[in-house]
Amino acid sequence: MSQIVAASPHVTTKNSTAVIMRDVLIALAPAVIAGCVVFGLRALLVVAVTTAACVFFEWGFEKLCHTPSSISDLSAAVTGVLLAMNLPVSIPLWQAVFGALVAMVAVKGLFGGIGKNFANPAITARIVMFLAFSKTMTAWVFPDAVSTATPLAMMASGESVDYLTLLLGNHGGCLGETSALALLIGFAYLLIRGVISWHTPVCFVGTVFVMSLILGQDAVGQILSGGLMLGAIFMATDYSTTPSTNWGRVLFGIGAGLLTVLIRFYGAYAEGVSFAILFMNILTPYLSKWTETKPFGGVAA
Repeated sequence: MSQIVAASPHVTTKNSTAVIMRDVLIALAPAVIAGCVVFGLRALLVVAVTTAACVFFEWGFEKLCHTPSSISDLSAAVTGVLLAMNLPVSIPLWQAVFGALVAMVAVKGLFGGIGKNFANPAITARIVMFLAFSKTMTAWVFPDAVSTATPLAMMASGESVDYLTLLLGNHGGCLGETSALALLIGFAYLLIRGVISWHTPVCFVGTVFVMSLILGQDAVGQILSGGLMLGAIFMATDYSTTPSTNWGRVLFGIGAGLLTVLIRFYGAYAEGVSFAILFMNILTPYLSKWTETKPFGGVAA
């Protein structure tokens, strides 16, 4: 008897996509609140613009293609919030809208919608925006529009960083990469709800920590700085673009961690999380295949 398998994500759960995405939005709420506390109400404006734009572009593309609307599954809203979390508070709003267009149409829509995109939409949009608008994408301000260096840039130049400041988020950077504590609260919520597993985030962050120690860097500062926590918890655990097996998730996390360290310490950019996750997204089908469970007594097809 033949069996038809639908497109990913393949999740063994009673929860619908909308319920899962709702949980992700709830988990992101502490980071959004922290961003507003640190950067002011413009942070909320950026979140609102990217979220509304992502929902609009998904709705519009599906109308154009005469396909059923999927905006009720909340995946577009999640992408919008994640995109905002990857942007500086001073980003021009039209550039934020452009990022939403890239995420929802170029990365998600053109590949068939949710479950069929090979790369994380928010991560890819951030990279495209970084390449297209490098000046505004690296204009770190905090607070009151005062220019400042990010903790990663400070460590790269040999300066020390305060761990409590990194934990609470009272420093410059993207909206969602300031407060490590807020991100960890979201991580705990997603684990308790069973939305994600620990494998990729723990292996991702753990690899960066261990490699930083080996290379004589400030390991604690490295894991509390930049987009590591944000990427490891919310984007390296995306059902559609990361492995479906636990061992595949472990390898994904280790690989992303190694690439992040290489880019941070030896590359031209202070941050490497986005590029690392995108590269591992490309390897996801192979990691899933290499680590899939073989049926007992089964034979090769």
